[in-house]
Parts: sequence; structure tokens; C-alpha cells
Amino acid sequence: MIIVPIKEGENIERALKKFKRKFEKTGTIREMRSRKTYVKKSVKRRDEVKKAIYVQSLRLNEE
Repeated sequence: MIIVPIKEGENIERALKKFKRKFEKTGTIREMRSRKTYVKKSVKRRDEVKKAIYVQSLRLNEE
């Protein structure tokens, strides 16, 4: 459960912004979307390898 303490006189928009930020950090929406459809383990692993290759190439290009 996400708790956002609000100080007295604090703007409600600011409190909503804090809530949204905390909610996004928990990754609930991302997990919910990933659970919507089944992805085979082999496909998931292939995507992980492709992402790792991409990130590694970015790091090599940065140096």
C-alpha cells in the first residue's frame, strides 16, 4: 500500500504528483501489462539477450 504524507496547507496536485511517482516506481502497471498475455520462456530469453546486446553496444560506443 502506498502512503503519501501530506503537510498541512500542501497543494493536492503536488500530493497527486508524489503518489503517481511512487506508484510508477513500484512497477505495478508494468507487471499488470506483462501478465496480460503469456510469453514463452524462449521468447522472453531471446528478448533479454537482444536487450543485453543493445545495451552493451551503447556502452562500447560511449567509451
